[in-house]
Amino acid sequence: MLDFDEDEVKTLSPLVTAYIGDAYFHLYVRTRLLSVTHKISKLHDLSAEIVSAVSQAAAYKEIESQLTDDERDIFRRGRNAKSHAPRSATVEEYHASTGFESLLGELFLKKNFSRLDEICESAFNAIHKN
Repeated sequence: MLDFDEDEVKTLSPLVTAYIGDAYFHLYVRTRLLSVTHKISKLHDLSAEIVSAVSQAAAYKEIESQLTDDERDIFRRGRNAKSHAPRSATVEEYHASTGFESLLGELFLKKNFSRLDEICESAFNAIHKN
């Protein structure tokens, strides 16, 4: 695995960190769902719903108050990155989910795993609650 120092991570495009954050959140959710069911079709349906742009945007709104100013700045850079929204979400939801994923990706690349897990668990619980 490549090692990035903090300065290198900060130079990456927010879309690159979102790409990593998306992969991490997928794996986190899939692993977390094993406590709910072991039926593959149910696992697939639940994970697809949880990692959707709509759910991630809603989760971010729920956990925003728990974030540091630096984490909110990372989110804003990701949210404001140029990208194209899919049909399954509004432009606002898609950009918010990109910001959320960018935050996760940056935490992962900086190896801040304890904070990454805190945020993912809070987001998972927020989505599960709704």
